Amino acid sequence: MLDGLTAGAREDAAARRADRPLSAVEADAAAQAAALDAVAALSRADHVKLIAEVKRASPSRGALASIPDPAALAAQYTAGGAHAISVLTEQRRFQGSLADLEAVRAAVDVPVLRKDFIADEYQIAEARAAGADLVLLIVAALDESTLRRLYAHVLDWGMTPLVETHSLDEARLAVDLGAQLIGVNARDLTTFELDRELFGRVAPIIPDNAIRIAESAVLGVADVEHYRRAGADVVLVGEALVTGGDPVATARQFVSVS
Repeated sequence: MLDGLTAGAREDAAARRADRPLSAVEADAAAQAAALDAVAALSRADHVKLIAEVKRASPSRGALASIPDPAALAAQYTAGGAHAISVLTEQRRFQGSLADLEAVRAAVDVPVLRKDFIADEYQIAEARAAGADLVLLIVAALDESTLRRLYAHVLDWGMTPLVETHSLDEARLAVDLGAQLIGVNARDLTTFELDRELFGRVAPIIPDNAIRIAESAVLGVADVEHYRRAGADVVLVGEALVTGGDPVATARQFVSVS
């Protein structure tokens, strides 16, 4: 599944590149205002911090929400206390787009994450051109050489890499990279099965100078509390926010967890 998603993202990026060359995208990226400081926004506090996600669909659950106005949803998230917004830009299985990211960037004053299956420099330049402050890099989707190259490229654009892991070995690699934001995704992207206890097993090897982010398997406040007890500084939540009916109230509940 992960290989297919990454290959599809590569193909879609190649099609965009054929229409708009890297030099043009880089010019747009260079014209953007400086990226916001995501590390400062997500730094440790006496309560959990929240990355709230604009997410229409997923391969595991299918359609979740239509989200005709992603900017309005993002504004609701920030009204509820979200500290950053994640925007899924993968179009085939998640029904997202870079236009969603651009709309969200124009609507909020918190850091915005491009969440996609990033595999080359063109996608990173696209992220900055669209106003992203963070870029997701999935360890399982990249060989180590490519991961290191793309990690450096994200930094070169002044953005922050969020390095997503799914195992102890992947987390060790993220630590070795010097990643300041390390995500632990409870969903195995090769099988899409959930392991809610994975974060608790991985978190102890993430040093105190990095921010620990728990991803997936958050359906309610009890799940946020579970991750907080296991050492999470931040939770990244999509499904519970887009399907819950009141994203402002749900976000407020989540960020109240100490």
